[in-house]
Amino acid sequence: MAAHRISDAVIRRLPGYYRYLRELEKVGITRISSQELGARMGLTASQIRQDINCFGTLGQQGYGYNVAELRAHIGGILGLGRKYEMVIAGAGNIGQAVAWYPGFSQRGFSPAAMFDVKPDLIGRVIRGVPVYNVTELRAFLEEHPADIGVIATPARVAQQVAQQMIEGGVRALWNFAPMDLKVPEGVVANNVHLTDSLLVLTYRLHQMEAREEAAPQNNLDA
Repeated sequence: MAAHRISDAVIRRLPGYYRYLRELEKVGITRISSQELGARMGLTASQIRQDINCFGTLGQQGYGYNVAELRAHIGGILGLGRKYEMVIAGAGNIGQAVAWYPGFSQRGFSPAAMFDVKPDLIGRVIRGVPVYNVTELRAFLEEHPADIGVIATPARVAQQVAQQMIEGGVRALWNFAPMDLKVPEGVVANNVHLTDSLLVLTYRLHQMEAREEAAPQNNLDA
């Protein structure tokens, strides 16, 4: 991997590269050109080459990229190939979806426990994951260290829960609460705003409809 810092834009594309290369491996494709990969991903061949060159010289002119080697290399950059213990604060719909999604466990992410305040949830085992009272979070982390904390709580308590996780040794936070977490140096957070993604979609729909309305109508009398 190159020593210089990889841009955020390239980092955001890495999971897509990994996903497409994994699918190519599944169907037995062993090599692919930047043009072919770009066509599948909706990127230009030039963009593919620029991105991959950030990680070192991996392709060969006239041959393209070895799918398995490139997938493994990108997986290493993404930190895959090891197990990550996770704790989830909030055992509602989002928390349960994270605990249940099989794609996470296939990539080494293991939900150890969920935490909530609702009496009807505490003490249950949901999708194979036990639910504890959120007051037990710190004590649980002392006995069962976790790498990643998932926050699926109301915004008003998200920062407080994040602080408990940080004090318990969690160094990466995946936040679904509708607010941006403040974290100290040495801790990373990814704030996922589901509404933002939906608004991007409605923007694109609006722009498409505007273009269609502005396009000249076919003159049936011509």
